[in-house]
Amino acid sequence: MTINDSQQPASRRGKVLEALARAERKVFTRPAPKSAKAQVKFLLTRAKGSTKALAERLGVSRRTVERYRAGTLTTPQKRLRAALVEETESKWQPQVRAQARHQAATSSGMMVDVTAYFGFTCTGSSDDGRERTITTAISPTYAKQILELQEAGATEEDLHQIVAEAITESYFTQWGTRAAGLRADFTHVLQIEFRF
Repeated sequence: MTINDSQQPASRRGKVLEALARAERKVFTRPAPKSAKAQVKFLLTRAKGSTKALAERLGVSRRTVERYRAGTLTTPQKRLRAALVEETESKWQPQVRAQARHQAATSSGMMVDVTAYFGFTCTGSSDDGRERTITTAISPTYAKQILELQEAGATEEDLHQIVAEAITESYFTQWGTRAAGLRADFTHVLQIEFRF
């Protein structure tokens, strides 16, 4: 371990952002590089060979990047390992990911499996808020909004709002055929998974 391996903490994403990243990884047609050396070599091709740019993205020194590229260092510390995986997977097979995102936003939508605390507001009577496990389809319109927010760097709270709207429309109001005026919000997300 070098001093630079422990410089910065790994970025922490919320559960919705992580679930979207996992959904994208599931559409890969080939596995992403696994070893630190292979990941660094791949990331260097994306950084046009700039060890400085890659070092800044990973939060390590240029020398550390060079050592992993040469294979003299092989086992990164936990923070660097997480950064390598995240960076590699975010840049792996961009056309495959773009195609899946486009299809979800224009024709197929997405599926969501979520366990969270749902609270309700409406003009009539309603169930009290409680923890629910829901699996439902999200329309392409909502899928597009969710994916655009993710691309724009939205916060977890912003995504909670739009995902709650999508679930309300597809699951609780069944596309406007029942429970007019119902609005569901969710908090305390225990688990969430998306599928393209």
